[in-house]
Amino acid sequence: MLIQILVSLVVGGICGWIASQIMHSKGGLLRNVVIGVVGGALGGWLGNLIGLGDGWISSLIIAIGGPCLLIWLINKLAK
Repeated sequence: MLIQILVSLVVGGICGWIASQIMHSKGGLLRNVVIGVVGGALGGWLGNLIGLGDGWISSLIIAIGGPCLLIWLINKLAK
């Protein structure tokens, strides 16, 4: 259980960092981890809603696309 949480945080941090690079967003490690984990959950939910999934490529796209979407929403709401 603890290993799964740690892996989720590491993967979330990496995906959050990649999304911040794609979206040209600035933020620290904690922000990247939070955006990566929350954005990955959001992307997974939306992916299941529209029928995406079942492959590692689609999972990777969802894991990075979700945080990108979350960064976009945060930027729109902040303005």
